Amino acid sequence: MTDTNALKYTAEHEWIALDGDVATVGITDYAADKLGDVVFVDLPAVDSGVSAGQVCGEIESTKSVGELYAPVAGDVVAVNDAVVDDPSLVNSSPYEDGWLLKLRVDPAAVERLLDRAAYEALTGGE
Repeated sequence: MTDTNALKYTAEHEWIALDGDVATVGITDYAADKLGDVVFVDLPAVDSGVSAGQVCGEIESTKSVGELYAPVAGDVVAVNDAVVDDPSLVNSSPYEDGWLLKLRVDPAAVERLLDRAAYEALTGGE
């Protein structure tokens, strides 16, 4: 089970787990719940670069189409093919099996993101 207090967050409802200079990125349970049943996920290509705050993918649900924003700048080192094949993992396991991509990043950039308390304040404590 993932310790959500150890993660960093963005206002765009992404979580980030940092391991050295590799950041694993997914969307929060709050976002997954608001999206409804996720039916399609489009992720950036491995070895591509992303810029902080820019759209790098798409998440489509039965309710809407949402954009995936890069939480920090970096290079894509892996994408979760399992979630591309089975987008429902975003809903059923947002902090574990439903991760979306891994980025090689500047760890200092991740440290500047929201902590759990700040993210919960943003979402009204949900």
